[in-house]
Amino acid sequence: MHFSYGRDSFLEPVNFGIAFGIVFGLYALLIGLLATYVGFGANLVLMLSSWYIGYDTTLVGSFAGGLWGFVDSFIAGYVIALIYNLLLKIHR
Repeated sequence: MHFSYGRDSFLEPVNFGIAFGIVFGLYALLIGLLATYVGFGANLVLMLSSWYIGYDTTLVGSFAGGLWGFVDSFIAGYVIALIYNLLLKIHR
């Protein structure tokens, strides 16, 4: 596998999406667990639960939020990588 860094470095959309998804999915899971067992972040879980079906201050709800966070952020990371690659092609 060859990596080239510099002005013409393109991003792999799937890999970038997976990286974004893992980071935010784990973050949503952690905040859900903290809200469940410590009470920290309960307002954030409540806010995100309006977007993520099943996200709640329970063990199962925390995992649901982590899954939704992964899916949501995977899509965002994928789109960001596509836009980045498009802009890189335009400005060559």
